[in-house]
Amino acid sequence: MIKTEKLTKSFEDFTALSDVSCTIPDGCIYGMVGSNGAGKSTFLRLLSGVYRPDDGQITIDNMPVFENSRIKKQIAFIPDDLFFLPGSNMKRMADFYSSIYESFDKDRFNTLTEAFNLNPSKNINTFSKGMKRQVAIILALSSHPKYMFFDETFDGLDPVMRNLVKGLICKDVIDNNTTTIITSHSLRELEDICDQLSLLHKGGLILESDIEGLKTSHFKVQIAFSEDYDTSIFAGIPYMYIKKQGSVTNMIVTGDYNNAINRLKSMNPILMDILPLSLEEVFTYEMQKLGYNFDEILNEESNYEY
Repeated sequence: MIKTEKLTKSFEDFTALSDVSCTIPDGCIYGMVGSNGAGKSTFLRLLSGVYRPDDGQITIDNMPVFENSRIKKQIAFIPDDLFFLPGSNMKRMADFYSSIYESFDKDRFNTLTEAFNLNPSKNINTFSKGMKRQVAIILALSSHPKYMFFDETFDGLDPVMRNLVKGLICKDVIDNNTTTIITSHSLRELEDICDQLSLLHKGGLILESDIEGLKTSHFKVQIAFSEDYDTSIFAGIPYMYIKKQGSVTNMIVTGDYNNAINRLKSMNPILMDILPLSLEEVFTYEMQKLGYNFDEILNEESNYEY
């Protein structure tokens, strides 16, 4: 289990993370979304023991991470800015990884290299950006770590490769109870693979939730009545957004689905449609409830990524 408490990290006059607290259970795929400069890369580098926190603490399996080789041997971290040994090919990198990870599986390495159609004897520096990311993913998966951290994992991968990587990650989680953290700029990229999602903004964790809970506890209702009315008639209905246009009211209802629908039906509407919400819509309304503008947060760009 991964646990952070009031995690804070600053660089000169810039605070990359501030008071970030979260608990990530074993066997979970945890997605973290945020714009450039939100602190996603810093968060993963702290979890990997690359950085020492300025304040707060991180524990993995109830042990500190920084300068703890026992924990680090259980972590595979694929950063956004990849690094390979100078002049190396995949075979040399596999030998290097096997010297660090006792569980490195060369049979799996060979199988994945063939599946990704890569030449293991070719200098990695001659590979494209997407191919280099494939190499890093293959090395990480072949190490059979207990924890895998991917920073902008799908950047540079074509749709076919993205689906392949997602499938491999899910297989490791199911078969080995691997805990995986994936950061991305794209909420849509993560919603079909993650168990939990969080939103990081300006170094702060401002929203975190179980995906299934988000999807099943929010739904859109369009409703109308034959007589004139105002929205006060919906008092007691747990909605987080409501707007009446003409005779039709649109609302986002939360909480128990059956209870809310039965109460609305008892009001004898002439029209009532129940519409599903995308995860992006759910996040948007949740952010508005907290006083944030979701679109501005995800579209906001920074010149720095720490």
